[in-house]
Formats: sequence, C-alpha cells, structure tokens
Amino acid sequence: MSDQSDDTATDGGHDDAAARAELLDLLCENARYATADLARMTGLDAEAVEATIADLEASGVVQGYAAVVDWERAESVTESEHVHALVELNVSLDRETGYEDIADRLAQFPEVQALRLVSGDYDFALEVEEESMGKVSRFVSEKVAPVPEITQTVTHYVMDTYKEAGHRFEETGDDDRLSVTP
Repeated sequence: MSDQSDDTATDGGHDDAAARAELLDLLCENARYATADLARMTGLDAEAVEATIADLEASGVVQGYAAVVDWERAESVTESEHVHALVELNVSLDRETGYEDIADRLAQFPEVQALRLVSGDYDFALEVEEESMGKVSRFVSEKVAPVPEITQTVTHYVMDTYKEAGHRFEETGDDDRLSVTP
C-alpha cells in the first residue's frame, strides 16, 4: 500500500487541496462568513478552517479582503464623487525592459486598482479609481503616459456598473432622466 499523501487531511478524509479550493470559493462569495458557517459548508471543523485560512493568508494566496461597493449609491451617503476608468496601454519593449518591469512601475501608484497583461489590441489593462474625471485624466497624462515604454493610452470612463466581483447591483428604481416627448 502506498503512503497517504500529504494533501489528504485527516479531518473527515477531505483532501487539503479540495478544502482549500472550496474555502477560497466561499471567501470570494462572501469574505464575512463566520468560521462556524465555513466549517458547516465545507464539512471541516472550525479549527481546520481557521488553520487553512491562516495558511492561505501566510502563503500569499489570499492577499486581502475587500468590500464590493456600489459607488453610485454611496455618493448619497458619502457626498463625494467616485470615478472608475479603464485604460488601455500599448508598450514597446527593449532588451533591458520587459512586461514585469513596466508592471512594477505602474503598480506602485495608489490610483491603480488593477493591472493586467492582456492579449489582443493592447498590452496592459489598467483600472483606475479617483475622485473626478479630471484627476483620472491628470494621473494618466502626468504619471502613466510619460513612462518611456508606453506608446499609447486610451481611457474609457465607466458610466454605470451592473455587476462587480460577482455581485449584481440592483436598480434603485430612481430614474432621474428627463422624459422626452416628440
């Protein structure tokens, strides 16, 4: 008989890799689930859930937890504007500079919410959040575009968000558009 794999937990015969995957799915669904709820949903005991989550955090698999905010609704509570923009970036690489080098430079800016190397018509997809369209525009023109390897930027302002991080934003029922009659 072969030895039991290190990936097999003794707790109920659950496979550690499968338990980690299931916990990650549940944390993505709702990072505020209580440990007892996660234990019930996975069939693990609470101590195993806490240990697995601690391991996922310590190993860098779980980088953090974030709230999914409907900024349109938040404006009435916070009395501040929130602008989200998607920026396409084309780059030109040389012998000394690679995609990682450019990504490292761009990722340091706090305005950058997400940065992805993508396939298709452009090289990087950059997500920016700021307080106004003017601040987004200044950020792109003063900090992003001057990076020597960046050859082109195209900024798209998000007009409305219907779904974010798997959460569907429901309509409030308020339609502030003016009615137009012929």
